[in-house]
Amino acid sequence: MSEGQSSAQAPAGTRTPVGRPMLSLTLAAMMDEVHAHSGAVYLLSPDQPVLEMAVMAGLPRAFAAPWERVGLSAPIPVSDAVRERRLVWVGGEEEMARLYPRIAMVLPYPFSLAALPVATANRAYGAVFVTWPGTHPQELSDWERDHLTAACDRLAVRLERAAEQSLPLPSEPDLVAAPLVGGVAGTLGAVEAARMVSRLPYGLCSLDVHGRVGFANAAAAELLGVPVTRLLGAQLWASVPWLNDPVYEDRYRAALFSQHVTSFVALRPPGEWLSFRLYPSTTGLSVRISRARAVTEMNRTAPQPGYTPTRLVTISQVLSLASALTEAVGVQDVVQLVADEIAPAVGSQGLVVLGSRAGRLRVLGHRGYPDPRVVERYEGRPLSEPTPGSQVLRTGVPAFFESRAEIERLYPALLVNLSEFSAWAYLPLIASGRPVGTCVLSYAAPHHFATEERAVLTSLAGLIAQALERALLYDAKHRLAHGLQEALLPHTLPSLAGIEAAARYLPATQGMEIGGDFYDLVPTQGTAAAVIGDVQGHNVTAAGLMGQVRTAVRAYTAVGQPPEEVMRSTNRLLLDLGSELFASCLYLRLDPAHGRAVMSRAGHPPPLLRRPDGRVRVLDLAGGPLLGIDGSATYPSTEVALPPGSLLVLYTDGLVESPGTDFEDALADLGRRLTDLGDRPLDDLADALVQHGTDAEGRLDDIALLLIRALPEG
Repeated sequence: MSEGQSSAQAPAGTRTPVGRPMLSLTLAAMMDEVHAHSGAVYLLSPDQPVLEMAVMAGLPRAFAAPWERVGLSAPIPVSDAVRERRLVWVGGEEEMARLYPRIAMVLPYPFSLAALPVATANRAYGAVFVTWPGTHPQELSDWERDHLTAACDRLAVRLERAAEQSLPLPSEPDLVAAPLVGGVAGTLGAVEAARMVSRLPYGLCSLDVHGRVGFANAAAAELLGVPVTRLLGAQLWASVPWLNDPVYEDRYRAALFSQHVTSFVALRPPGEWLSFRLYPSTTGLSVRISRARAVTEMNRTAPQPGYTPTRLVTISQVLSLASALTEAVGVQDVVQLVADEIAPAVGSQGLVVLGSRAGRLRVLGHRGYPDPRVVERYEGRPLSEPTPGSQVLRTGVPAFFESRAEIERLYPALLVNLSEFSAWAYLPLIASGRPVGTCVLSYAAPHHFATEERAVLTSLAGLIAQALERALLYDAKHRLAHGLQEALLPHTLPSLAGIEAAARYLPATQGMEIGGDFYDLVPTQGTAAAVIGDVQGHNVTAAGLMGQVRTAVRAYTAVGQPPEEVMRSTNRLLLDLGSELFASCLYLRLDPAHGRAVMSRAGHPPPLLRRPDGRVRVLDLAGGPLLGIDGSATYPSTEVALPPGSLLVLYTDGLVESPGTDFEDALADLGRRLTDLGDRPLDDLADALVQHGTDAEGRLDDIALLLIRALPEG
C-alpha cells in the first residue's frame, strides 16, 4: 500500500502496489518533525485482534522483540492507543515503571514515548509509537502532539483509500542507520584523522545501531585480543567471546535508548579488567576502551569455557511475559493472558489449556477455535488414552507436530479432522515438580519448530505452569469461600402475607472474598422477623461466627422473645462463645396486618423508611452497643408505623462507607436514590442500590441489603 501508480493503470484483475514505501516515509517524516530518535508502525491484523509491527526506525527491531506481535487487549501503549482511540504519553522512566511495569522491566532506560492510533472515524488500522532520549521534557508539547496526531490521521486516510482500492501492502525495510564501512576514504583529511586515531594510547571503535563494528583502531584490537579484520562488520559481543554477556549488551542498549553516555567494566581472561565508555548518537556509538583502574574489589568472575549466555532479546521476552503472568489471578485470567500475549508472540493462532481431575482431562480454557466441539473432545478423556494431550501431561515431555500428517501418523485414533489447524506444540505445564496441565498451541499452517524455538516454548511453559498452579489454588479457595458463604446465608427468602422482600449480598474483593455480613427473614405466628448484621472481619472466622449469630437469632425468635430480648440473648451468646470479634445487628418484628414494626438496634447503621408518598427518612432508633462487648448491655426497642406501600431499607455499612466519603453525605445520597427509584420492583431496586454503591475492583467491605415493602391488603 503506497503512493504512486493508481490501480486504474494496472492490468485488469490485478492490483499493483505503488513504488514509494508509505509506512517508512510517514514514520521517518514524523520522527524528523518532532526530533524523535526511534519509532515503529503497527498494523492491525485483519482476522485477529493483534497488532503486528510493520516497520521500525532508529533502533534495531530486536529491541522491541517482545512486542512485535501483541494482542489488542495487552496493557502496552500501542494497544491502549488503539483501544481507547487516544494519544498515550509516557514521560520518562518513573512513569513507565508506574503505568507499564512490563516494559520498564525489559527496557529500564530513561526515555519518553508517545503512542497514537492510526484510525479514521470508521475503522482502526493500527498504531504508531515514537521515543525520545531521556533528556526530553516530561511533558509532550502542544506542537509535538499536533504534528504526531496530524501525521497519524493522514496515514489513516491513505490506508483507508488503499483498502478501498484493494491495494496490497508490500513489506517495507526497517529504517535504521546504515552500517559504517570499514577502511578509510581517500581524502587527505580522512587519512590524517585515521593516523591520529591509530596513535592514541587507548582503543577506539565505532558501532552502528545494530552493534556492528564499522571502525576499530589498533589499540582496540590489542586490548580486545581480536584482530581488526575479525571485528569489522561483526557485533562486538559476537566477535569477542568474553563480551558475549547480556549485561554488556544491556549497556549498549541503554546508551542507544537514553542517548546518554554509559560505561561498564569487563574482565578479559585471565585477569585484566577493561573499561568501556559508550558515546551514543542517533547513528550509532563511539566506544573508548582502556585498562581499568581500582576495580580489584569487584567480585566478578570470567565466563567459564564453553559457556554460551542467553541472548538478551530472549531474556527480554521471558521477563515481559513473566511480569504479565504475575498479574493473573484465576485460571481464566491465565488462559486469557496466554491467548492475548504469549500466543501472538510465538505466532500461534489457537490455544487450549488442559488440566486433570480424577484421572481424566479437563478443558480449563481455549481461544481461537471457531467450533467449540473441536476442543470439547478433550473433556473427560482418560489420561490413559493414547493422545498427545494426556501423554504430555503424564510424562512431562513436550511434543511438537509440524504438520497434520505427522500427528495423524503418530496418533491415528485422534480425530483432528474437525480442526482447521495444521501444526501443534503440546507443552507440559510442570510446577513444584509435578504436572498441572498441558498447553496446546495451534498453528494455522505447517510450522517448523527449530531447536531454539522449542527451548523458548518449553521455558515459557514453565512460567505458565507456575501461574496456572497459583490460579488453580486461588480458584479452589474461591469456590470454598463462596460455598461456605452460600451455606451460611438464606438460599431464598420466604413468601409472607402482607410483605414483599428482596435481598443482596456482595463479598469484599480483598482477602478471601468472604465475610461476616448476614441477613434473614423469619416467619413467625401472625407476624414476621427480619434481621441484618455485620460480624467484624472478612475471613472464615467471621463467617463461622456469623452463622452462629444467625442461627441464634432464629432460635430466640422461634421461642417468641421480643426484639430487645433477642438482642440481649444474642449478646450473651457471643460473650459465652469467647470470641474476640464483635457484631452489629438490627432486629425487627414486623406486623403488616396492623401496619407497624418494632425494632431493636446494636451499633448498626440506622434503617431508612420510604413512605407511600415517596418521602424518605432515616429512622433514629434507640439502641445499645455492639454485640459481644458488655454482658449487661440493654437494647431498647422502638415502634415504627409501617402503612401499606412503605419500604424499609436495611443495609450494612459497606453500602454507604468508603475511604474519603463522609457517612452522613453517603446516607443522604442513599436517601435521594431511594426517593427517585423506590417505585421500581424490589429486585430491580436492590440491583440498582448495590451497583451504585460498589466498586467491584476495590470493594473493601462486604455489602448486605434487605428491602421490605408493606403490601396493601387484598
